[in-house]
Amino acid sequence: MLKLSVLDQSVAAAGRSQDAAIRQTLDLAQECEAWGYHRFWVSEHHSHPSIVGTAPEVLMAAIAARTTRIRLGSAGVMLPHYAPLKVAEQFRVLDALAPGRIDLGVGRAPGSDGRTAQLLNPDRHASDNFPQQVMELQAWVTGEPIPAGHPGHGVYAYPSGPTSPDVWMLGSSDYGAQLAAHLGLPYAFAYFITEGQGVDNAFNLYRANYRPNERNPKPRATVCVWALAADTEDEAWRLFQSRARWKMDRNTGRIGALLPPDQAVRDYNASEQVAMAELRAGALVGSGRQVADKLRKLAERLQLDEVVIITWTHEPAAQARSYELLAKEFSLTTST
Repeated sequence: MLKLSVLDQSVAAAGRSQDAAIRQTLDLAQECEAWGYHRFWVSEHHSHPSIVGTAPEVLMAAIAARTTRIRLGSAGVMLPHYAPLKVAEQFRVLDALAPGRIDLGVGRAPGSDGRTAQLLNPDRHASDNFPQQVMELQAWVTGEPIPAGHPGHGVYAYPSGPTSPDVWMLGSSDYGAQLAAHLGLPYAFAYFITEGQGVDNAFNLYRANYRPNERNPKPRATVCVWALAADTEDEAWRLFQSRARWKMDRNTGRIGALLPPDQAVRDYNASEQVAMAELRAGALVGSGRQVADKLRKLAERLQLDEVVIITWTHEPAAQARSYELLAKEFSLTTST
């Protein structure tokens, strides 16, 4: 049975305050748990007028207090901004709040522009140390001893407990796939960022070079895909206009809140029409059954047993309805 999970980015919508987007993420997490989704991940972006989820660890704590079963995770923590010990402490606290339900997804990208990234961490070369940071994080998260000679030897991330967070590697290129394989970590490919480009090669590298370990004896891979279902195909494509307009605007450097679908429609120039046609051709959009069929085919092609879905709509009700329709199509239950 294919597992379905969720990535929500707390997207700003025109006409509503940004703080409302954060509260909507909380509501959606509760709904997705009730519908039987496997995990619910939140992202980290900074100084981004469209994506206002800036602190996944804080949001996860709030979601943990409102849920009982669904796994919760970051997709992800942009590790070069932070000290691995502090991140490990934050996620060990989260695991104490929701034992055995916490995923710690980490990424190397800044989740922001260069100037904002430097304000978060003045070290311009911080990302060069990403592999070492991940190894340190792994040790502190799982409670493994730091080797002698390392400055962290004898230092532990508390609180300890019978469970610990699962560390995931996130990426959209071969780099993350190869590092995940080398470190023996589960790997999530950001399909929605690349529109699927590079995913086959990344998974081939990951599976061929995977180094088994006690915690993760086999490679585990998933993709985060953008999908939108509605009661009818026509309604789904109408709702899709909001994201399509956002993508076209972003390509020209205009980034803002998500527009209502009826306001998002505009005349596109010749090059934009080509880009729009390509976007529509690869989009997982349609009725619940149509999108479910597309997801199954994608999972079969990539040999996946889980898919993570991200959905942007201007209206929260339309976003929730999309997830509800897919839950019904896949017969999800709270025991999934």
